[in-house]
Amino acid sequence: MVAAGLGESAIGAFERGFTLLSAGEKGLLGEESIHPATDVPNYLMVASEHPEWNAEFLAQTAVIKLNGGLGTGMGLQKAKSLLEVKSGETFLDLIAEQIAHLRQSTGAKVRFLLMNSFSTSEDTLAALADGPLGDEEVEMLQNKVPKIDASTMTPVEWPADPDHEWCPPGHGDLYPALVGSGWLDRLLEAGVKYAFVSNSDNLGATLDGGLLSWFAESQAPFAMEVTRRTEADKKGGHLALRTSDERLVLREVAQCPDADLDFFQDISRHRFFNTNNLWLNLPALKEALDASNGVLPLPVIQNAKTVDPRDKTSTAVWQLETAMGAAIECFDGATAVEVPRSRFAPVKTTADLFALRSDAYEKRADGSVGLVGVRAGKPPVVKLSDEYKLVDSLAELGAVPSLIEAESLVIKGRVHFAEGVVIKGNAEFDNCGEVAPGTYGS
Repeated sequence: MVAAGLGESAIGAFERGFTLLSAGEKGLLGEESIHPATDVPNYLMVASEHPEWNAEFLAQTAVIKLNGGLGTGMGLQKAKSLLEVKSGETFLDLIAEQIAHLRQSTGAKVRFLLMNSFSTSEDTLAALADGPLGDEEVEMLQNKVPKIDASTMTPVEWPADPDHEWCPPGHGDLYPALVGSGWLDRLLEAGVKYAFVSNSDNLGATLDGGLLSWFAESQAPFAMEVTRRTEADKKGGHLALRTSDERLVLREVAQCPDADLDFFQDISRHRFFNTNNLWLNLPALKEALDASNGVLPLPVIQNAKTVDPRDKTSTAVWQLETAMGAAIECFDGATAVEVPRSRFAPVKTTADLFALRSDAYEKRADGSVGLVGVRAGKPPVVKLSDEYKLVDSLAELGAVPSLIEAESLVIKGRVHFAEGVVIKGNAEFDNCGEVAPGTYGS
């Protein structure tokens, strides 16, 4: 890691994770050690108390977008944020527009950072240079860590492709990256006190004036945006309270003992899940990092993989990761806020992207994208068969039908939509070839 130019904070975080792995510490969080979080402030209450931007707080704020993902699950070999979303514009285009509009409309120079990975850096910076932010310095590089040979507990060797010897350390690397890059000190020196962090593929996660004022006035060191779990979210990390000290904690499925999985997936018991939209008090973060030698004591997730992810017969390895939301347990006074589902709209699959490209979503004057008003915050449910798992295959579907009045759309096999197809209610198309203009559904 030293030879690869990685900083002390990143090395310290990996060393801590490796020590836990070597000691057989699984980092499990059993149901007997926690109880459900119930008393969570609501966004509607918060927003009503802070209806307008606070210029002072805005000038002290940075927006950080996590942009390290390649979207390989959808067949991409570039940053997912470079995918087209609306009318030729990408996630990155829209994010840059949002920042530029916010600066212009408020007069506050809100700081902006992208946490890129080694894989996304070049393409992302090239794309940004042609946008409203120009050549502004915005990059913070994510670190990388060695994969551990499961049989020898040493860094794995893979001469066929040495890049496979490394892996990303999860978005918990935000904290070592802020320290190692020097950005934390630079922001503090510039008078920045607050940071809003979210994923670049979540266009619902925009800087919100009400939430900013609420967070700043609360003087909380850390806040997590959570929303109500549905059946679709039962495998996602949920909020809880640790019984021993009543601290808020984030429990990921990898931290749940097998015997407690039913409790983990009980959405009526554990009602809130992490949207990965976080608010950080940067002076408090600096203090916590200084007190722990630059390494927050985050739970370490131990993933059993193979060194070549496409070759299941290749060497078995451990990949060590941390989640940035898990830092909620590292701060006295950390809190959470329940937000509407509209602030959690990530694109994880081609079905998500297909829906986002439809007229059920609109681009607004400030660069944000959200559901049109008549949908009352409820997205259409789109399901695509495996033929459309990769982004390039979406072109085979032809024009995107109107989904403004759609409840659900299921597509199986060969289907091609002509211009002028409208879906109302629920509709399913099963290997039916060309779909002529008209209204479909029940």
